[in-house]
Amino acid sequence: MTGFVITPPAAPALAVAGTDQMFPLRRVFCVGRNYAAHAREMGSDPNREPPFFFTKPADAVVPASGTVPYPSSTRELHHEVELVVALKGGGTDIAPEHAMDLVWGYGVGLDLTRRDLQAVAKKDGRPWDMAKGFDASAPCSPLVPAERTGHPQEARIWLEVN
Repeated sequence: MTGFVITPPAAPALAVAGTDQMFPLRRVFCVGRNYAAHAREMGSDPNREPPFFFTKPADAVVPASGTVPYPSSTRELHHEVELVVALKGGGTDIAPEHAMDLVWGYGVGLDLTRRDLQAVAKKDGRPWDMAKGFDASAPCSPLVPAERTGHPQEARIWLEVN
């Protein structure tokens, strides 16, 4: 193969806190219905319905500094603060006692959702891609290596809206 027929975009990456290094992004997996209070707010019973997974494009991740543009085609943009877990390896059927061995580090991110588009998709039984996977829908802080943090169960993250 001699090359690309068009110039490919830059590979998505996040800064590593306190360094000039970058962490490469390949896939973004999100967990829905993992926070009981929010599940109830959205009309779900967290005791009846288990968490589920969805994805966002890796290039939806942007540095959480500066202004994130308000997305088109929505009047109802919602935000949720999220713990971001950066994995250094992958696998399948990982035993729970070995799961933390795959964690490289942590960040704090936002999951932005065009909630009005999501409601239509839910009603029609369609995927949420247009509601969840738009440009800049996943602002994220720089990542901090796991060895510089405590266990995530001992941490607290929050969001203040100005």
